[in-house]
This record gives sequence, structure tokens and C-alpha cells, in this order.
Amino acid sequence: MDIKKLKDKFIKNNGILKSNQLYDLDLNYNDIQYLVEEETIEKIRNGYYCLKDNNFNEEKLLSVLFPTAVVCMDSALFYYGYSDKTPLCWHIAVNKDISKAKFKISFPVVKPYYMEPKELEYGVTTAKYKNSSMKIFDRDRVICECFKYEKKLDKELFNKAVQAYIKDSKKNIKNLLEYSVKRNVQNKVKNVIGLFL
Repeated sequence: MDIKKLKDKFIKNNGILKSNQLYDLDLNYNDIQYLVEEETIEKIRNGYYCLKDNNFNEEKLLSVLFPTAVVCMDSALFYYGYSDKTPLCWHIAVNKDISKAKFKISFPVVKPYYMEPKELEYGVTTAKYKNSSMKIFDRDRVICECFKYEKKLDKELFNKAVQAYIKDSKKNIKNLLEYSVKRNVQNKVKNVIGLFL
């Protein structure tokens, strides 16, 4: 088994390989298990492996494991500075048809919000996290999501987020109103944010 060739393959694939990519290196199931036991590689989740000595950050793992996911809710509020409370897990919006088993992982801890595919097509931008980038709802869409899931949010967090958004010079009220119609929260948005405009 050529360990250098194995490590090179990991490096070329952002540090993560799937089982079938390991099989392409002429490794079989037993070889993979041996590499895990010898602590050369580590199983991240079913069918995904990384090098044991590779210090992965959560952002990198998320972007590789869930490339179509969109950072939302508490995680997005924290990113935009609308909340000073570090989220205990990653809040991500995902296609409702995706297998729920994909999110049963111990690291990174994720909280998925299942949405219709069309709801993941607007109000999406890119966030830079350390050495990786991930999809994230823009600030106007995040606030609409707060109104959508208001009952599930801590009241203090909701109020702080709305106040921070109102003071944000980068907000786009046109986008906010457009998204609020699509998310069916236009009355809530107008009643709360409209008072400050």
C-alpha cells in the first residue's frame, strides 16, 4: 500500500475521500479498516474518510459533506453580527428530499432545516470561513427566516436580530419585502420592521 500516493489523493480532494475513491486506489474494505485501526485515516461518517493527522475545521467539513446546504438561522445571525451568541451547532437549510440519515453525524453537529428546493434558490450568497467558503442566506433572507421560525427562536435572540438588522447599513429593504412574500411572512415583516422605516 503506497501511503504517499494515498496522502496525495486526500490532498487533491480537499482532505476527504469517499469509499469508492479509496477503492479506485486498489484498496478493499479490509485495507480501509486496517488504515482506520492503524490511525492513518479516520472515518468521518459512513462512506467518508480523512487523514488522521489532518486538522480539519468544521467549516471545511461542512462544505465538503454538504455542498448544497445553506447556512441559516442562528449560524447566519452570528456570521452577520446580529447575534453575539455562538451557536452550539451549525444551522443549515437543505433540500427536504435529502436523506435525513446524512445529518446523523457527531462532527460537525448540524441542525437541518428542510425546505422545498425552490426555497434554496433565492437570497443565497457566499460566506468566507477561514480557508473555505459556504453558501449562506443573505442578511435580508435571514431576517425573513427569523419571522418564519419566530416561535422556535429565543425571544431575546429574535428581538436582537431584528434590531441589528434595522440598524444595518447593508440591509436591502426591497429584497426583504420580496423574500417576505415568498416566505409568506410579509404581514409580520411590515408590522414589525415597517415601524422603523
